[in-house]
Amino acid sequence: MGDSLRQVGFERLANSSYRVTNDRGGSITVGSGGADTDFTPVELLLAAIGTCSAIDVDVVVSRRAEPTEFSAVVRGDKVRDAEQGNRMENLAVEFTIRFPEGEDGDKAREALPRAVKMSHDRLCTVSRTVELGTPVTTEAV
Repeated sequence: MGDSLRQVGFERLANSSYRVTNDRGGSITVGSGGADTDFTPVELLLAAIGTCSAIDVDVVVSRRAEPTEFSAVVRGDKVRDAEQGNRMENLAVEFTIRFPEGEDGDKAREALPRAVKMSHDRLCTVSRTVELGTPVTTEAV
């Protein structure tokens, strides 16, 4: 596998509360969506889809002009299905990206639709994985 392996680990802090860590020392707490401010796993999925695409788009357009605004909303419907199980549907990323007036801003605006399409169609590992329906294995050891 070499450089292709990506992983995070997590440990239980309390019932339905976990600290997720990466190999670089970063951490985030994840919960079940109670009264605390922790992200839920579904919120992390939405964040991963959006920020993965945002990074792709940002790299392309920022070469032309520094955005004056760069934000997004990522949404989807949580479906509870007795036959196929819980899942998300209608996933969507909606970017709001603005550039300064002038030639560089015009170049960035021109590159934006292509950058968004390339991220969706080829570059964003997270959304590509979701769309292709990659199987997930689970086990208790």
